[in-house]
Amino acid sequence: MTTRITSRRAAVRAASPPARRRSRGGATSGAALYRQWWTPLLWTAPAIAVIVGFGIFPFVNTVVLSFTDARPLGGGGSWVGWENYARLLTDSAFWLATRNSIFYAVVAVPLLVVLPLVLAQLVVTRIPGIGFFRTGFYAPVVASMVAVALVWQSLLSERGPVNSALQQFGLISSPIPFLSDTTLLLLSAIALTVWKGLGWYMIFYLAALANVPKELYEAAELDGAGPVRQFLHITVPGVRLTMLLIAIMSGIGSLRVFTEIYVLGGATGGLGGQARTLPFYIRDTALDPIAGNAGYGAAVSVALFLLTVGLAVLSHRLGSEKEEP
Repeated sequence: MTTRITSRRAAVRAASPPARRRSRGGATSGAALYRQWWTPLLWTAPAIAVIVGFGIFPFVNTVVLSFTDARPLGGGGSWVGWENYARLLTDSAFWLATRNSIFYAVVAVPLLVVLPLVLAQLVVTRIPGIGFFRTGFYAPVVASMVAVALVWQSLLSERGPVNSALQQFGLISSPIPFLSDTTLLLLSAIALTVWKGLGWYMIFYLAALANVPKELYEAAELDGAGPVRQFLHITVPGVRLTMLLIAIMSGIGSLRVFTEIYVLGGATGGLGGQARTLPFYIRDTALDPIAGNAGYGAAVSVALFLLTVGLAVLSHRLGSEKEEP
């Protein structure tokens, strides 16, 4: 009898599927047992290679290059230490470009934070035909900056439609030098930047406004609050984080402005280069094949990077202070 029971147990064990083996960490058998620790790195390797090749390496190379006197075409260059950075402190052209960049950001950022919010508030209402206006406001975003700047250049020239219309209406006696006066050139470029960025940042605000509870507007309306009070006390606090994000994004974009100045003011950046911004000055100092100094241009690039980081930190600090009760 015992022999029969033993033989039956052996037959059942032989017929049953083998038990899954367990790894040292307790995981069952399967793909996990044959997956090496470096397998996930294979999937992320292309993205890591792009980040390293087009982000980290150029940044490190620029920092190293800023301590040399390398030429644009010759390459190499000898080590000069902090000489390029000491030169920045006494370079009047650098400080002029820095002042223009800061002026550009100080004027453009508030406009790009406030105007798209007002625009989004106007088009957020769901009424027939509102999609046409949303598309129209967003259309400048998809247009090429060079093409748009060329149109603005023809509009603002001394013989352009703007000056001609103002003269015909008797508002001015002589053409306004939009493209030759330094201040007016910077303001014209700022107007172009703001006009082209309105639709882009409007999309951010439309997404933020969709998350503001409608009950707040209904309660405020019952309490007798008008549209202005609802906008100031409900809409603005509800999209404050989006305003901070747009302030940082537009600030970084304003410090990197180049095309607007180049197309409107010409290859010199206005008369005598008086309207040059820091990216414009970097091009002139680092990429000139005859008198250029890639090492000094790299030092200016590092200074622009530090200025951009400082603006971003300042915007974040101001936004965090407003968030505190």
